Amino acid sequence: MTKIIITITFLFSVSYGFAQKTLEALLNQYNTQSIPYISVQELRMLQLNSDIAILDSREQNEYEVSHIDGATLIGFNKFSADDISEEIKDKDAPIIVYCSLGIRSEEIGEKLKKAGFTNVKNLYGGIFEWKNNDYPIVNNASVETDSVHTFSKGWSKWLNRGIKVYKTDNN
Repeated sequence: MTKIIITITFLFSVSYGFAQKTLEALLNQYNTQSIPYISVQELRMLQLNSDIAILDSREQNEYEVSHIDGATLIGFNKFSADDISEEIKDKDAPIIVYCSLGIRSEEIGEKLKKAGFTNVKNLYGGIFEWKNNDYPIVNNASVETDSVHTFSKGWSKWLNRGIKVYKTDNN
């Protein structure tokens, strides 16, 4: 009987602990912070007041549902630092990379850094955190929307505002 109680307690604490995981804990699990973070609040101020490159490292079907206004789709699976070097000539230009939560974008940021870009930052919490702070996003027609592609149902738990989209015709 004691063994059963201990097992149940352990299983409850493990599942409860996973369910209660914070965004910070999630990002610490997957990221090394090799690319410094920028908060959504900092990016919002920069977006309104300066010329920066905002790069969306999600896939096209995610980008088409919604993205940060002014962001350029660079993708993840077929990303090419050479393509970015052709578009952004100034290696010291401020570049913000984002994805759903900031995991894929760190990897893209590392590739940009390796290609010689010196001022690359990773958006902490990605487009989910952007939308959770009620900042505007636009769809493929540049019309403001509340829909956000959440990559999967599992990852969707991190989006607290907006309409969760898991799949589109392009998936």
